[in-house]
Amino acid sequence: MESEQELRPYLFAIAYRMLGSVADAEDVVQEAFLRFHAADVEVESPKAYLATVTTRLAIDELRSARHRREVYPGQWLPEPLVEDEQVRHAETADSLSMTFLHLLEKLSPVERAVFLLREVFDYEYDEVARIVGKSEANCRQILARAHAHIREGRRRFDVSREEREEVAQRFLAAWEEGDTAALVEWLAPDATVYGDGGGNAPSVPVPLVGSGRVAKALIGWGGKARDRGFTHRSTDVNGEPGVVFYDPDGRATWVAALEIADGVVVAVRSVLNPDKLTHVPPSGA
Repeated sequence: MESEQELRPYLFAIAYRMLGSVADAEDVVQEAFLRFHAADVEVESPKAYLATVTTRLAIDELRSARHRREVYPGQWLPEPLVEDEQVRHAETADSLSMTFLHLLEKLSPVERAVFLLREVFDYEYDEVARIVGKSEANCRQILARAHAHIREGRRRFDVSREEREEVAQRFLAAWEEGDTAALVEWLAPDATVYGDGGGNAPSVPVPLVGSGRVAKALIGWGGKARDRGFTHRSTDVNGEPGVVFYDPDGRATWVAALEIADGVVVAVRSVLNPDKLTHVPPSGA
């Protein structure tokens, strides 16, 4: 039987993909273990039991969170995972990307659970049906709807990890040099910046669209950060190329993930809300 220490990363993987929040995912996993230990029944498969409880708790949490996100100041983005151990596995990295998690926001809580259990965690339909309390036929319909919603948000073909990294290096070099023309070359014409300040940090209230506008904004923001003594480094953010900015005390204050396709950056998802960055290790950690 797998130990609690071995099961926690797996349950966190489910909860985080459902909720897009590190703290909420950890709370859900903790509650699942509390219910498991309090259960006055013999459990044949702790992993199956805990995965079921985790998913159901996450569905409930997401239902209440959806209202909070509707009234959230500005744009809501998932909490970033910076060089997290769980995103170093190629077979799961794509389903952890900020791009993918952003797309999942189009789905209802049950659609999200069915999609993740079936497509990411490879559960059979009968298992998915048992977990979400629906019939197998209903789950197949739910999955079809979820696929349709996801396809609507996919605009371009994905590229290899090697190509993503090369594009990211050239893009970040142009950004660091403050070269607007060079930066525009590595941006899609309709490149978009999404910013999540949560009302606690300056950010764009609505998506900023257009390569020229995006390039000028990024260079302006980067220059202001450097003038204030901030440092930065390129890193993986949810398995995508990205960058983290640190204040003079070493605290992460800005995490940006780059969505790259067709050889250019098509979106920059920036999280600046300090409440969403408390789990990001400080510089030099």
